[in-house]
Amino acid sequence: MAKVAIVYHSGFGHTKVLAEAVAKGAASVAGTQVDLVPVEDAAAKAATLDAADAIIFGSPTYMGNVSGPFKTWADTTAKTWFGQGWKDKLAAGFTNSSGPSGDKFNTLVTMWTLAMQHSMIWVSQGLMVGSKEGDLTLNRLSAYGGTMATSENAAPGENNPSKDDQASGAALGRRVAEFAKKLKG
Repeated sequence: MAKVAIVYHSGFGHTKVLAEAVAKGAASVAGTQVDLVPVEDAAAKAATLDAADAIIFGSPTYMGNVSGPFKTWADTTAKTWFGQGWKDKLAAGFTNSSGPSGDKFNTLVTMWTLAMQHSMIWVSQGLMVGSKEGDLTLNRLSAYGGTMATSENAAPGENNPSKDDQASGAALGRRVAEFAKKLKG
């Protein structure tokens, strides 16, 4: 069984909605176990992350980068880094902000850098801009390094982030789970 862990921070709930979409996509791949791990619980669930075949990082974009709580958690992984405990695990990332850009790319680059420090293997979004899935438009924000989503300044929910962006997140989760399954053999 391939194990995918999704470790994320969500300040207002929008990134949690996106994390759940990523998890749903990963879980749609038969033979995949998915664990959602809020950064607040990550220390207590370190064994879950260590046992995962893939770790997908998620954070809102605040001031052009990952959130403070996500960065604080990332810094706590130094002991894992020193022992190269996540070496050759798959990694991917997703982010959300209120603007179409909001410098979200920088957030994905920060996650990519974290993954590279840990000697992980980064999985891209794998979608062309405007890819269609039924009446949904995936990768509408032209992100190749991971999933980018935009939320309105309203309560998170079924349509916030948009269904299109949630479907992009699900596609990322599916892609990572498929690769994890292939690596498991």
